[in-house]
Amino acid sequence: MTNQPKKALSGDVRKLPMMPIRDMVIFPHMMTPFVVGRESSVRALEEALSGDRKIFLATQHDASVDEPNADDIYETGTIGNIVQSVKMPDGNIKVLVEGVERAHATEINDVDGFFVATVRTGQTQLEMTPQVEQLMQRVHSLFEQYVKLQQSLNYETMAASVRADEPAKLADTIAANLQLSIEEKQQLLEVFDPENRLTKVADVLDVAIEKLNMDRTIQSRVKRQMEKAQKEYYLNEKIKAIQKELGRGEKSEFDELKKKIEAAGMPKDVLEKSLQELKKLEAMPPMSAESTVSRNYLDWLLAVPWKKRSKEIRSIEHAEQILNEDHYGLEKIKERILEFLAVRQLVKNPKGSILCFVGPPGVGKTSLGMSIAKATGRKFVRMSLGGVRDEAEIRGHRRTYIGALPGQIIQSMKKAGTKNPVFMLDEIDKMASDFRGDPASALLEVLDPEQNTSFQDHYLDVEYDLSQVLFVATANVLHTIPGPLQDRMEILRLHGYTEIEKLEIAKQYLVKKQREGTGLTEEQIVFEDDALRQIIRGYTREAGVRNLEREIGNVCRKVARRVVKNGAEHKETITGQNIGDILGVAKFRDSQVHEKSEVGLVTGLAWTEMGGTILQTEVQVLDGKGKMTATGQLGDVMQESAQAALTYIRSRSHHLGLAKDFYKNVDIHVHVPEGAIPKDGPSAGITLATGLASALTKIKVRRDIAMTGEITLRGKVLPIGGLKEKLLAAHRAGIFEAILPEENRKDMADLPELLKTSMKLHFVEEMDQVLKLALEGNLPELQEETPEALASVIPAAGIEIPQPAAHQ
Repeated sequence: MTNQPKKALSGDVRKLPMMPIRDMVIFPHMMTPFVVGRESSVRALEEALSGDRKIFLATQHDASVDEPNADDIYETGTIGNIVQSVKMPDGNIKVLVEGVERAHATEINDVDGFFVATVRTGQTQLEMTPQVEQLMQRVHSLFEQYVKLQQSLNYETMAASVRADEPAKLADTIAANLQLSIEEKQQLLEVFDPENRLTKVADVLDVAIEKLNMDRTIQSRVKRQMEKAQKEYYLNEKIKAIQKELGRGEKSEFDELKKKIEAAGMPKDVLEKSLQELKKLEAMPPMSAESTVSRNYLDWLLAVPWKKRSKEIRSIEHAEQILNEDHYGLEKIKERILEFLAVRQLVKNPKGSILCFVGPPGVGKTSLGMSIAKATGRKFVRMSLGGVRDEAEIRGHRRTYIGALPGQIIQSMKKAGTKNPVFMLDEIDKMASDFRGDPASALLEVLDPEQNTSFQDHYLDVEYDLSQVLFVATANVLHTIPGPLQDRMEILRLHGYTEIEKLEIAKQYLVKKQREGTGLTEEQIVFEDDALRQIIRGYTREAGVRNLEREIGNVCRKVARRVVKNGAEHKETITGQNIGDILGVAKFRDSQVHEKSEVGLVTGLAWTEMGGTILQTEVQVLDGKGKMTATGQLGDVMQESAQAALTYIRSRSHHLGLAKDFYKNVDIHVHVPEGAIPKDGPSAGITLATGLASALTKIKVRRDIAMTGEITLRGKVLPIGGLKEKLLAAHRAGIFEAILPEENRKDMADLPELLKTSMKLHFVEEMDQVLKLALEGNLPELQEETPEALASVIPAAGIEIPQPAAHQ
């Protein structure tokens, strides 16, 4: 077996018996004991002992190979001197060898069952220069640091062993004592130049010291953590022992939790999940963050009502009494609530109802929900949806998030404590959506009786039954509520109050509430009916009673101040004569009827989110070139109504006494005052047409009549919405005669008796009828349109309505 030489070294060449060794690298100047057992190694040893006791020692690549060949052995090794050999009882030989010098095997042969290597030694002498001395000092210093950090080495012994003056000996002695891998040590052994070897030893020491420092830092940190954990464990065990002595050990706490879970009345799947979570909690360290999350989750599962119900009061008589005590009027709403209770008596497990009260502010929508709860004996919870943009407000966050909580639905159910409360979703029309999701979509499941039996909150992550909850929603308008959500609710409209209703509400509820709120007695302040009427007419202009209550409170506070100043005997009666002294000058006139009839000035009726209102409309005709201007922040629909009204006037020009081409020589300006408020909708059509007819014919419009209705090009009057609110606005303004579309006659059933008896209502189908009723002067006899007349006015070319700069 022959190995081709890979290196050429200057030095002696000699043949020596060779012994492969495992798991160690022998360096020069190193005294090493080992046991020889392989037959080939024993023969090589005997050959060396029979000669000059020199043997070549080289390390195997793989220590697991029992019978290596030349390729399995490193070529660079150490020539050793056999100091001692002892034959052991088991046939192995224990040998003590001292490394003499490194050598490179240029050839390895198998002779008589053992290896013989032809080796070449290298030049190991190095001249001592300041650079070499400095390098030796650096290596000394690094090795001292290494020994101090390496706890397995004895500092005194190592310090004595490296007191070498020769660079080669110093490098080999340190390399022999470093805790390195076989490959790393072999690399150091293969460096024949002493200065290079010292440099490599220094580099190795640098890396080793850095690793040891890092290990020490990590070890000290781990030690501190272990000490802290051991301390916590010790203290926890001590606490457990103390609690056990007191009879309330930790085990009993988990047992108590288990009893609560089993007694909570959870559905089977929720019960199984809760018990699994309890098992996890028992296995967790009590002080860990996961333990806190798990415990909070179980607390929420236990806090939500699973079987507890309020005992319902199903007496219709009791409910009717409560509703009448709390609210005046609202007959249709009260009827619907009583119907709900009647169904509850006949059906054992009816599906939950979802009612939505829609109406202007201050008409009692929210307080109705509280009255329903009071009348039925249920708990009442309220959730305000105004401005809610995050879907998680409804469904909650998943437990994986820090600080996660259930959504407001589950939180409110916990607050109610029963599974059948009255749940009010206030201001459902004020929700919005953004990148965090659409809360209205999350409510679809909540408000669907077919789906809310298995509502799933993200935090609880279990199905929860909401079917026994009576949901009551409130809104000012319907158009901002998504269609699918509207479809799931029963819409009940609350209209504004009449003056008589406001007076009764003030006498029965508001005066008493504000008097008690300011600490006055019935003797100290008395409101006469005239005073309340004056407040309603002169200081408020609203569909509800919120401002009325505010003004009554204002009066009570001023009287309370005088009582404090003059003594408890001070008494005061609020009358129609002295109300102005208390509240100051009236904010509104008693009547908004014009002092006299005028040309081109018409009173229209409009509906807003705050209820009904009157809409003054002015039309002025000027010399010009056929241009039409519309101002007052009119929306697109209202501008189109003005266009349709003008087309109708042109189609009837010969019946109104106008020239056929009258529009070519005039400019028309339509203005609706309160220009800062945007206005839109088609119901001002007949109002605009009446104003145009009046302005063009110079015939005055009656000041004591109001109107509303949509107009077509042929002069047909189409129905409108919000009839009750509009007529209430006319009544508040002191107008007791109104022109309405014929198709709205069916809505008379919903009107209060006050409006039916105190107002004169004209139902019309054609615009001609409107002009006969609204204009004071005599018009030419209005006749049916002829085909020639219609052909002469369609389309209405030459009149243009400019778009407003800003439309809201």
